Amino acid sequence: MLPAEEKPQSKAPQHVDIAIIGGGINGCGIARDAAARGYSVYLCEMNDLASGTSSWSTKLVHGGLRYLEYYEFRLVREALTEREVLMRMAPHLIRPLRFVLPHHKGLRPAWLLRLGLFLYDHIGGRMLLPPTRTLNLASDAAGAPLKPNGGTAFEYSDCRVDDTRLVIANARDATDHGAVIRPRTRAVSAKRIDTQWRVQTVNTSTGAEEIITASVLINAAGPWVGDVLATKLGINAGAKVRLVKGAHIVVRKVFDHDRAYIFQNGDGRIVFAIPYEDDFTLIGTTDTDMDGDPANVAATDADIDYLCHAASEYFAKPIDRSNIVWTFAGVRPLYDDGASDAKSATRDYVFELDEKPGQAPLLSVFGGKITTYRRLAESALAKLGDYLPELSRGRAGISSKAVLPGGDFAVDGLAALQTKLVSDYPFLDAGFARRLARTYGTQASVMLGNARAVSELGLDFGATLHEAEVRYLMTQEWAMTADDIIWRRTKLGLRLSAAQVAKLNAWMQQ
Repeated sequence: MLPAEEKPQSKAPQHVDIAIIGGGINGCGIARDAAARGYSVYLCEMNDLASGTSSWSTKLVHGGLRYLEYYEFRLVREALTEREVLMRMAPHLIRPLRFVLPHHKGLRPAWLLRLGLFLYDHIGGRMLLPPTRTLNLASDAAGAPLKPNGGTAFEYSDCRVDDTRLVIANARDATDHGAVIRPRTRAVSAKRIDTQWRVQTVNTSTGAEEIITASVLINAAGPWVGDVLATKLGINAGAKVRLVKGAHIVVRKVFDHDRAYIFQNGDGRIVFAIPYEDDFTLIGTTDTDMDGDPANVAATDADIDYLCHAASEYFAKPIDRSNIVWTFAGVRPLYDDGASDAKSATRDYVFELDEKPGQAPLLSVFGGKITTYRRLAESALAKLGDYLPELSRGRAGISSKAVLPGGDFAVDGLAALQTKLVSDYPFLDAGFARRLARTYGTQASVMLGNARAVSELGLDFGATLHEAEVRYLMTQEWAMTADDIIWRRTKLGLRLSAAQVAKLNAWMQQ
């Protein structure tokens, strides 16, 4: 294994089995699965890993309760099964969360909610998560923050996820299995030369160029999947991508308990209110079609007003702009199934295989969601099996059995891990240890090394972020800028001042 500081800069081979364009959850998930089976892999991403759709989600691993209304039973069953697979793979990044669904008279009837939740409990092989129960909001603590209507609610299970760190963990694991991961590397062109692809890339930071050949090319560019096909490959896609914007707001903590809410709205949409980073509440999301460059997406005044109004319909204390500490928005690259509105468009994934006799194949990925990324990766490799080396096929399914980096502890062992960190590093207070355990899992001790005092972690940038952690993120996780660290590798941007961020950025650019 290469020294830690050399891993992100490993030399690209001249030929690989699989080249991947796109460093979001789908691209990195495919890279991880393929590399673990023994395939040689090269992945390029034009920006930072997870800088697009994968970092702007609602931070949930869930079955998709509302998808049952659109009869997406296969997708819901697959997603429900994957919740517990992913919990075992990365128990530091994916943790159980109970959701409170108040019954709203005049919207979905109680019997329909009960039926949907019965299916939700039973079609996915649930083993780790507790089942649905009925609440009386007049007496349960979950009713305290809500308007006093004394009604009924249903409480069910799903999971929260650190979406960006899940992408990074997959990329890290892919690299540990020999894959070459190239963030900030744009695919300039890709051309078929008989049975191979010739891919030319350029590093957007250094200008360095690489040319590799590949037996198979995978287009996992998310919102840019159509652009890659048209401008890089000169191919007209049969499938179409539908760009749907999802906006979120983060406010100061609205309630003290550890459950989330799922609110029904009169327009048929739902909005979540989720405990977030200990001191905040995440409220989202919207579902609106969008045009234009996905890189420029942002939460508009209309988005913010919609979310404030939707949450205020339920919370006793209204949510307004004075409560907001952060807003973000992302673009979901959904498969265009012809649905009349964005909220009813399928969240399932679709592959388009461009193959010609005697020529190298191209697989383009449309749609998908974080919860089913691992199954998407398995399905993608199965679809390409005839074009890949025979020797590796017997290792199919490894991604469901191997934990991600930092996840090698019991699925319910996060509290014990936090306690061990405090024992091994007595200078850590409980909050610091909790953040490190949730962020790095067992890799937290690798990052802390032999430090015996907080001063040995180096320069203090604020909010428990120190030089040792920044160095780890730069050498192990491809971080290059302050934004990479405070918004993607961590969420410390919610706590650091502008002056502290400037200090961090200046140090990183030295």
